[in-house]
Amino acid sequence: MRVYRTIFFLILACSLNVCFALQEPRKNINPRTDISSFEKLVIHYRYDKPDSAIFYAELGMKLAKKNNDEEGIASMLNQLGMIDDNLGKAESSRQKYLEALEIYKRLNNKKGIIKEYIRLGVVENRKGNYDKASSYFLAALKTSEKSKDKAGIMESYITLGEVYANQNRCAKALAYYNKAEIISYQLPFSSLKLNLYSNFGAAYRGLGHYAEAKAYYEKGIAQSNFSEMMGLNISMTIGLAQVYADAGDVQKAITLQKGALVKSRQISNFIREYISLSALAESYKNTDKAISLNYLQDALTLVRSKNANKQVLDVLDRIAILQAGTSNFKAAYLAKSMQYSIADSFYFKDISARIANLQAEYELNKSQGKVQELKFINSKQGLEKRIMLWIIVGGSALLLILAAYYFKIKNLNLLLNNSNTAFKDSNKVKDKLFSILAHDLRSPLASVINLLEMINKGWLDEEEKVLMLSKLAVHCNASMETLNLLLQWGQMQLKGILINQVSIDPVNVLHRNITLLRESAMQKSILITQDIAEQVKVFCDEDHLDFMIRNLLSNAIKFTRQGGNIIISVRKHTNDQLIFSVKDDGIGIAADRLDTVFNINNVSTNGTNNEKGTSLGLVICKEFIVANDGEMWVESIDGLGSNFLFTLKAAK
Repeated sequence: MRVYRTIFFLILACSLNVCFALQEPRKNINPRTDISSFEKLVIHYRYDKPDSAIFYAELGMKLAKKNNDEEGIASMLNQLGMIDDNLGKAESSRQKYLEALEIYKRLNNKKGIIKEYIRLGVVENRKGNYDKASSYFLAALKTSEKSKDKAGIMESYITLGEVYANQNRCAKALAYYNKAEIISYQLPFSSLKLNLYSNFGAAYRGLGHYAEAKAYYEKGIAQSNFSEMMGLNISMTIGLAQVYADAGDVQKAITLQKGALVKSRQISNFIREYISLSALAESYKNTDKAISLNYLQDALTLVRSKNANKQVLDVLDRIAILQAGTSNFKAAYLAKSMQYSIADSFYFKDISARIANLQAEYELNKSQGKVQELKFINSKQGLEKRIMLWIIVGGSALLLILAAYYFKIKNLNLLLNNSNTAFKDSNKVKDKLFSILAHDLRSPLASVINLLEMINKGWLDEEEKVLMLSKLAVHCNASMETLNLLLQWGQMQLKGILINQVSIDPVNVLHRNITLLRESAMQKSILITQDIAEQVKVFCDEDHLDFMIRNLLSNAIKFTRQGGNIIISVRKHTNDQLIFSVKDDGIGIAADRLDTVFNINNVSTNGTNNEKGTSLGLVICKEFIVANDGEMWVESIDGLGSNFLFTLKAAK
């Protein structure tokens, strides 16, 4: 019967091949149906006759390419990859899976993507690259969850469990198998469920829980006793035999292994036949070495006939160990010599292919590195240009303010040349302005220039460059904040304070600024709480209130220690006034400085994390409060915190 079936398939294949060579693709035939037929043929011959499987896979590939069927090409690449995988050609298998994966990604075929992630993970898992295997299986799980593919989720959990099982971490493996089992209840019966039973049995066996292992193996064997699932049935029978052997019932194990051997020969599955022979050799190893050796010789003959180099090496190694155990050192030496000879031939090709791939990857990475280097140089030059432009614009704006303020002072001096007080105040303002320019802007800009010179001269490695560029951003942000305050203050001095008073809900202003500064507070684990009276509205300029809340809250964060607290409150003060409070439990203000905090001559101090400031913010706040007919003051105890308070008119 097998002979007739084989002849039929060969005639079918030859007919299809002639058809492809001589005719255009027939429009009334679905190409996917033809590809599916080839896929079934490949699966049928994949284990028993890999050469035939390759023949049909290549025919399927030819058809898919002729019809521009990318999905069909990916399917055949997947089948060819599995054939290589079975023959121990791990690198060749991996490359085919990667090609198939790229096609499925291009087509946005989620099931195909999941399938290739799983196959790539299996290759890495067999090679012992557990981290790589896990990353592929997790990618499959993520894709499955996004597309709500329950079968994909189940298989991802199973394969993740197999990674831990291969590391003898059976408890962790069981955790994933249990997740897969929960999903399995929502799916129809499939080979996945049988694989899960087999994995459960192996994990419980690894933990020495033989009763649970037997239960899962027996359940799987009972549900797989038909031709389509016979391969899994044999695998689980061998697994059950190993449980009996571990439990001390070697005779029962041998009976099960012999049954598995008969079944594997009936379905012409050489992989299962090889596993059965190996298992029998292991069972007889301690009781009858001659029988054990016979089974190993049968296994060697089988895998040689299939050119399964990986299995050939394994059998030769076991024969050498067994022969050495019987003191037949000559036979052991011959087996080892043969093993080394095949290994040299087999792995030399694999290593050559890997070296070629590594060389190609090196050249690609080298070119990518050059591109990244050029991008970095361009970005650095762009950054330098932006910084220089910022310096020029900022410097020009400051010069304009200084020039305008100079003329204003000159006019004031002409009008009030008899007023020493006004003259002194102007000088103080001028001194303050130049102090800010010298210390708060000049120093950061000098640091920026020094950092740029270090980067430009190539004195820094990549890690140092990243660190220095982050510092550069901090310096620039601080300088920009200072410049904004300076420009705002200078504009107020020149034009006076523009005011537009309206009825405002202060809750919205508070929430907006707390949200804006929440990240800064979180970095110091500072808790900000609010205590706001119900149904209060304030009559003032909204921009002024926004600035004051933002500045006072920013200062409170700056001068509060790690894990500190800030309370913002709004209460009725009198019938026609509200009182605002921003209270912290930070470092406080020395008593001798309390009278000058709102003064232009106030000297700013650094925050608890060495944050910089100019003290201009409080000066502007005070001026805004006065413009809105309010009052502002501070209550503070050195070392215990500060409370900044101000009043504004309540809205009618």
